[in-house]
Amino acid sequence: MMDLLATPRLGVVVPPENPTAEPEFNRLVGERMNVYSSRFPVTPGKGLLEMLEAWNEALPDTLAGFGAMGLDAAVVACSASHYLLAPEGDRAFCEELSDRAGYPVRSSTQAILTACAWLGVERLTLVSPYEPWLTETSAGFWRAAGLTVDEALLVPAREGHFDPYEVTTAAILERVRGARLAEGTALLFTGTGMGTLAALEELGRDDGDRVLLTSNLASAWWALRTAGAGGDPAGGHPLLARLERRAAAVAVRSGAAV
Repeated sequence: MMDLLATPRLGVVVPPENPTAEPEFNRLVGERMNVYSSRFPVTPGKGLLEMLEAWNEALPDTLAGFGAMGLDAAVVACSASHYLLAPEGDRAFCEELSDRAGYPVRSSTQAILTACAWLGVERLTLVSPYEPWLTETSAGFWRAAGLTVDEALLVPAREGHFDPYEVTTAAILERVRGARLAEGTALLFTGTGMGTLAALEELGRDDGDRVLLTSNLASAWWALRTAGAGGDPAGGHPLLARLERRAAAVAVRSGAAV
């Protein structure tokens, strides 16, 4: 019988109204990690930009809400707030949080950059549920990190209304399948609140060679590897196994270890 409390522990910091992050993390890591969450404070009366800035300010205290539980890793499951920091500021913030917490802490944005390095990804096509200004902020973040952004595919929840939590699988599939994607570009589905697992499973069958990444997928992958619970394509979620096989092939070509 598996010792439940001996399983590596993953902390996830989540926006207060995000209905997607914990279910996706639990599905992705399965029995290989236990997932615990702490939620950002509600910010009544603030616009989107002010809210994201407030969450960056609140992050150290929100992360401290795990107390002395003893996590093996923690992920900040909010991409949008970290786009505001630019790559270097984001990296420095995560290093500061890790030092303070005593365990590795990564934003979903830093986890995506790590995944891109493991996979040899240099070009992205964004699939974004964000308002246009935030989508462009996201694109600027990836460009500043040295990646090429070929295109940004906007996926509103409905005409003229952007809300990641309301975007459907059908809308994602329609938008991606209707696009003429550049050859060799990886698809990055931005944000932790847009449900993507069902869409990725279908798109993986459409194009088995294209890299498919999301904030939650990259973060779960980073956490599993960091906790020493990943790396086995046979034992994990199919989407993670797909990434592991790609990373292994890239490592063989480069002569590097994964």
